[in-house]
Amino acid sequence: MSEEVFTSAGTKIYVGTLPETYDQSSMEAVEYTEIGEVTDLGEFGKVYSVVTHNPLGDRKTVKRKGSYNEGSVNMQMARVPSDDGHDILLDALDSDDSYAFKIVLQDTTEIYFSAQVVSYTTNIGSVDNIVHASCLLEIDDDIIEVAPSES
Repeated sequence: MSEEVFTSAGTKIYVGTLPETYDQSSMEAVEYTEIGEVTDLGEFGKVYSVVTHNPLGDRKTVKRKGSYNEGSVNMQMARVPSDDGHDILLDALDSDDSYAFKIVLQDTTEIYFSAQVVSYTTNIGSVDNIVHASCLLEIDDDIIEVAPSES
């Protein structure tokens, strides 16, 4: 197995106020608050739209990349409204502002992004469940990834 492969265990996500300038140094300088009891961050990242063109003369579909979207983070967590990170998410839900987010992976890679909090829902489940919350973060700028040696 490759030494570069690692698990998700130990990954943490943080939220803070978005700086005026969106670049690596500004995002690193933000004062972040950890979001507690997160169990799953799902998948996110750049996806391009496919633009097609169908010339009559040769019947072949020409494909090119169009616009791109950095996606969204569908965060799953235990519902803990007293957690400072959850409290910020709930405030952000009723705001039109974007917020700064930082994810730190087990290998200490840091991932920064700007996002709008567009939902925070409660899932009570059954008698053998922890009360959970789902929070959807719509990424609205380029993702900045900082390798362990750079941070």
